[in-house]
Amino acid sequence: MASAWWPCLILALLSGLAASGFPRSPSRQLGVVNGIEVYSTKINCKVTSRFAHNVVTTRAVNRADTAKEVSFDVELPKTAFITNFTLTIDGVTYPGNVKEKEVAKKQYEKAVSQGKTAGLVKASGRKLEKFTVSVNVAAGSKVTFELTYEELLKRHKGKYEMYLKVQPKQLVKHFEIEADIFEPQGISTLDAEASFITNDLLGSALTKSFSGKKGRVTFKPSMDQQRSCPTCTESLLNGDFIITYDVNRESPANVQIVNGYFVHFFAPQGLPVVPKNVVFVIDVSGSMHGRKMEQTRDALLKILEDMKEDDYLNFILFSGDVTTWKDTLVQATPENIEEARTFVKNINDQGMTNINDGLLRGINMLNKAREEHKVPERSTSIVIMLTDGDANVGESRPEKIQENVRNAIGGKFPLYNLGFGNNLNYNFLENMALENHGVARRIYEDSDANLQLQGFYEEVANPLLTSVEVEYPENAIQDLTQNAYKHFYDGSEIVVAGRLVDEDMNNFKADVKGHGAINDLTFTEEVDMKEMEKALREQDYIFGNYIERLWAYLTIEQLLEKRKNAHGEEKENLTAQALELSLKYHFVTPLTSMVVTKPEDNEDQTAIADKPGEGPADTDVARSMAYLTSYQPPQTPYYYVDGDPHFIIQVPQKDDAICFNIDEEPGTVLRLIQDPITGLTVNGQIIGEKGDNPDSKTRKTYFGKLGIANAHMDFRMEVTPEKIALWNGAAQSTFSWLDTVTTTQDGLSVTINRKKNMVVSFGDGVTFVVVLHQVWKKHPVHQDFLGFYVVDSHRMSAQTHGLLGQFFHPLDFKVSDIHPGSDPTKPDATMVVKNHRLTVTRGSQKDYRKDVSVGTKVACWFVHNNGQGLIDGVHSDYIVPDLF
Repeated sequence: MASAWWPCLILALLSGLAASGFPRSPSRQLGVVNGIEVYSTKINCKVTSRFAHNVVTTRAVNRADTAKEVSFDVELPKTAFITNFTLTIDGVTYPGNVKEKEVAKKQYEKAVSQGKTAGLVKASGRKLEKFTVSVNVAAGSKVTFELTYEELLKRHKGKYEMYLKVQPKQLVKHFEIEADIFEPQGISTLDAEASFITNDLLGSALTKSFSGKKGRVTFKPSMDQQRSCPTCTESLLNGDFIITYDVNRESPANVQIVNGYFVHFFAPQGLPVVPKNVVFVIDVSGSMHGRKMEQTRDALLKILEDMKEDDYLNFILFSGDVTTWKDTLVQATPENIEEARTFVKNINDQGMTNINDGLLRGINMLNKAREEHKVPERSTSIVIMLTDGDANVGESRPEKIQENVRNAIGGKFPLYNLGFGNNLNYNFLENMALENHGVARRIYEDSDANLQLQGFYEEVANPLLTSVEVEYPENAIQDLTQNAYKHFYDGSEIVVAGRLVDEDMNNFKADVKGHGAINDLTFTEEVDMKEMEKALREQDYIFGNYIERLWAYLTIEQLLEKRKNAHGEEKENLTAQALELSLKYHFVTPLTSMVVTKPEDNEDQTAIADKPGEGPADTDVARSMAYLTSYQPPQTPYYYVDGDPHFIIQVPQKDDAICFNIDEEPGTVLRLIQDPITGLTVNGQIIGEKGDNPDSKTRKTYFGKLGIANAHMDFRMEVTPEKIALWNGAAQSTFSWLDTVTTTQDGLSVTINRKKNMVVSFGDGVTFVVVLHQVWKKHPVHQDFLGFYVVDSHRMSAQTHGLLGQFFHPLDFKVSDIHPGSDPTKPDATMVVKNHRLTVTRGSQKDYRKDVSVGTKVACWFVHNNGQGLIDGVHSDYIVPDLF
């Protein structure tokens, strides 16, 4: 099946909704793609008190007369936890089980010796991550995929949003989305819109209604309504489908209790805005040049329009050094705002990145303004930092910068970190923001980056309360989630959950205290338990113990956040608590895996799905893992070095290959690839045999160590036959060849296939494979070594060089005068290449990508004398001092 085109079901979900999709096929009957008919896709969402429980069910039948591979892809929110996955084939159901990551991994390795399937969750765009699983379906068989996930909907800018990417790419007989919402406070607004369909067409397929506490949205387009034109078999469903709603807020707070667990929602309205003192700390290093700098200026100009006259502000610019707009904070008067606009319009990029000094200058300015009473007593301070890279001048150690910032802020105000693009240590920005009561946000390099920046500012532009504390009767509550917040911002919501010590208490009191713009406030909510029970009985949509699950979700989320900055015993305790709850409530979190064992080719196949994170710093949480067991090399030009080191250059235009050896001493490091534009470098170090005799006529050398680096990503990887070490800046992760694991971040993907090979991809267009050659440990001569294969290089620049890299550009050669050589089985010939006339010998080498033990023969013309005449210069030009 490896080379066959497989139909692929794509379901995109966010906050409780989904759609289905398929790759297009040039010839097919209606509703059938390559023999597979997906006849039903149903997404059922139940939202109860902001807690969404979503079930995606897809049914397909194999109409072909041979077995087919069917893949099920679902895009779900990054904030969601998968809670169940089942696969039903011909009426037999194979359920998923949530297990501790290490236990799941062992079960997987035991169950699969030559698996061809994998369950995998990975980041997919800004808000989504993708769950994928595949199964082999016999001719005539039916298969049902069912995925369940849950999440707490967060309130942003005055509404809860359920976002759906609809992408069927095929007509589906029964396509249906149903969302039922139950909110005890009553629903105040409910809307749904689609970017891919006119309102006329949407109107008849979409229904939306709400009354009192209940709301309902359905989307059921008929086959004809799905068509892109009246006679087309293509689907027009391709784009965003968004449901938004909010609830009545007659009272600022709402408490709900079910089965001894409670949730407390708090979002007051109509309060005056607390004046704010904002310092914008902006990266103006050379990497911000061009579009990023333009978009940053545009966003800052728009933000200046929205500043209120009671606010105070300043701009700190950092590159190699630090400059400020003003020496102190200034009030946002019309005159000062006009002067600030002129300053912003003239911001230019230059030099290096000194994050430490930029942040400390801004923090000290806020501290000084407060100490010297230069800002209103009832104002609040905020630092907003924007950077697109990692610190590389001044104090550049992330942990030291964190310590300096933590000590300077001293818990007095929040730090918000905005990471522009992908070439930065996002975990560092997130950890630093979290431990200073703020958040980090990634700003995606896109045409709307300025709107993303403005959007973030709007979320924090209107603080209504500061130093918010939620209090409950002493000794009445246990296992409380976070109940103290630096700020409450207009349009957001504070959510606290916990357990009652005594389920039989008659009433329940909750106080929320905070500092307002004018005075200190306490909001009290009194709950009559009997009335509460009566009110909840009328409710249709409660799915079991929804408040208990909401409490577990929130507790796990907060334990995992705390864990990011914890060490030693504290980290172990937080991990143990989060793991215990993840297993108890069947959540796939960064500490657990979903294991699905299913039949394939008459043997058990096991798939595992894991939860990814945003970046590389904390490897056991931030890794997006997929347990894969097979690598299918693409049919594209390839270049490789393997064995003694034999370099093989495939020339697709000639349907032929050229090979050469490099004979150098063990310990020598050779440059294989160097691309100054993409920043990619690959170097390899030579090893000899055990007890190597330098005078031996037949001595063999191999590559025993590889160094792969990307300067733009501040990424390095050292590969040896024993282990693989990865560095992202200073953060290191180490894996062994006994692992089967994929780690992905920001366009980089590294997949280790246990004891076989490793696939390294830098985005779409650069893929390397490292093959592990293991020999008998007690062999008197041979030792383990590595092979290096370039299977995709089309995104590397024309300036790429190195022993392999120089051949990524088109190469022409002519072979003539083929005649018997010194070895009768290997004829000699004359080759003209790069304006050199060379004597070459016909031979063969091995390609070990598919089978590391036997290899596949590759016929090639062998160039003698260390490739002289074929490679640019001489081979010694490629010797470098070390791996990096």
